[in-house]
Amino acid sequence: MQDAPIIARIRHKYQLLAPEMDERMRRQWAATEARDLGWGGISLVARATGLSRPTITAGLRELDQPSPQRAAEAARVRRPGGGRPPLKETDPELLTALESLLEPGIRGDPESPLRWTCKSTRRLAEELTQQHHPVGPRTVAALLREVGYSLQANRKTREGTSHPDRNAQFVYINNSVKRFLRRGQPAISVDTKKKELVGDFKGAGREWRPKGKPEEVRSHDFPDKTLGKAIPYGVYDMANNQGWVNVGIDHDTAHFATNSIRRWWSEMGQQRFPKATQLLITADGGGSNSSRCRLWKVSLQALADDLGLALFVCHFPPGTSKWNKIEHRLFSFITQNWRGKPLVNHQTIINLIASTTTRSGLIVKAALDTNTYDTKIKVTDQQLASLRLQQHKFHGDWNYTISPRGYTTKL
Repeated sequence: MQDAPIIARIRHKYQLLAPEMDERMRRQWAATEARDLGWGGISLVARATGLSRPTITAGLRELDQPSPQRAAEAARVRRPGGGRPPLKETDPELLTALESLLEPGIRGDPESPLRWTCKSTRRLAEELTQQHHPVGPRTVAALLREVGYSLQANRKTREGTSHPDRNAQFVYINNSVKRFLRRGQPAISVDTKKKELVGDFKGAGREWRPKGKPEEVRSHDFPDKTLGKAIPYGVYDMANNQGWVNVGIDHDTAHFATNSIRRWWSEMGQQRFPKATQLLITADGGGSNSSRCRLWKVSLQALADDLGLALFVCHFPPGTSKWNKIEHRLFSFITQNWRGKPLVNHQTIINLIASTTTRSGLIVKAALDTNTYDTKIKVTDQQLASLRLQQHKFHGDWNYTISPRGYTTKL
């Protein structure tokens, strides 16, 4: 897009100057930029700065005033705090209502905290107005940027064939999470992060260091047999914005996955939910917590028996793992926190993970798992039949409940 460099340049200048300018200076500066650009300049500056077209037009009128009149009016800058208060203050439920509209269809890049949505700002404004939150499309766009969304173009990806029930499963998961949180029951998102080589290897990204003095690392990424690898398995608590990462050193198996959930419950979950009787687990459709993995279900039965909790499990459809909440609410921030840093040993990895924070108050704890996990365990039909597993009416292959033995639950 040929306007993109112009918009980026103006936005950069505006972000640098805006804190130093009052309201009058901002609109007159924007008007000057628009006039220099010529035809279409008002629209470009409005997109770059977030100022409205009428505001920039008012600035243009002020620039055309005689110098003495402009000097006399320059002293009449509106006092701080004047004008209409932000909608977030007059309507405290507005952001919550906006998030609830976006949640079922939300998308996210696992390597970035930014999120995006396929709903237009006009459509979102109409739905919010129908819910007694009158708002316009421009305000919706500003709110979306404030909470971390961005407007993005289409990009071709190879995700395989889309399952016909994919969107319906997203809605089912979203409704299940809301139901659990409304009742004060825990709901977690789980997944295995990308395996990492341990040692002084080159890390992706960059960090600030003295000029000309980059940290020296190995020139080749051959695994160090002594240090091995790190396998971070994460558990994200959706109610409390808290994460637990169990860093394994052996294999990513179903036993490793359920042991990670067990350690989260012991270290964090039990304290947060002392009266819990159920636990909702949202997981990918593949990997160590695959919906088709027999050992995963057997391990979940042992976990349910140990914790005394009924486990409600919902899997994401095939090819949609990047939309799992843990990807863009936990893993993306961990990746940012250790960018450019060599993961020289396991303790460094633990420390970097545990020091990950966000402005929204994310808390992360991490620990090393030195257990070994057998990769050749076979589950017989008899073992599978002995499980207290009840499939849900909607897509029982993706959604099911495993109850502890001696405990009865209702869907």
